[in-house]
Amino acid sequence: MKNRTILPMAFFPLVCVVALVGCTSFHVAGHVKQGRLQLIDGNPKVALTHFQNVAEIRPDYVLDYAIPQLDQSIWTYVGRAYYATGRFPEARQALEKARSHRANDQLAKIYLGLVLERDGDPKRGLTELHDGLRGLDSWLEYIEHNTREGRFWDPSRRIRTEIDRDMELIASGKTDWKALTASAKRIGLTVERRVDAVRKAIYRDETTGFDDE
Repeated sequence: MKNRTILPMAFFPLVCVVALVGCTSFHVAGHVKQGRLQLIDGNPKVALTHFQNVAEIRPDYVLDYAIPQLDQSIWTYVGRAYYATGRFPEARQALEKARSHRANDQLAKIYLGLVLERDGDPKRGLTELHDGLRGLDSWLEYIEHNTREGRFWDPSRRIRTEIDRDMELIASGKTDWKALTASAKRIGLTVERRVDAVRKAIYRDETTGFDDE
């Protein structure tokens, strides 16, 4: 009679837990991907549904750019989607949560600044917007000179040039919220698009040795 290996019963719950975690991670990643695509394509209501699903399952989820200074939490995405649909109190609540949980979430600061202006607190809004733009600019400068991936993020300096113009406008004391809002939204959308472009550029660079500039 052949010997048969009998697995302990305690092993099966562990297998189930591992499978459940893997399934949940896949589910979350799918919602984040679809939400980001919808946000980029100008469908914030659809994007919000995806982001809310993730926030319910994984409220601590962070989109990791592989560089910790610009990790973007799921609450930033929820707040951005709320902002784009005109639901400013909800956007403020989500972005305040993102802001308090991750000090390096520069996009949370930028969008919180925009929301605060619309929600009746332009003074603090300007401070948040200024800090977010400055932080994003510093991040782009840092990664360009200190990481291999940095050269792919803003090769033409288009993002930093627009940030410089915004910072000059803020420093002038002549606050033009219409211009600042339009610019900040452009910057946010550009950064979002660059996430995927940079990932593709890194992959091509690793496999073929060619840059994406």
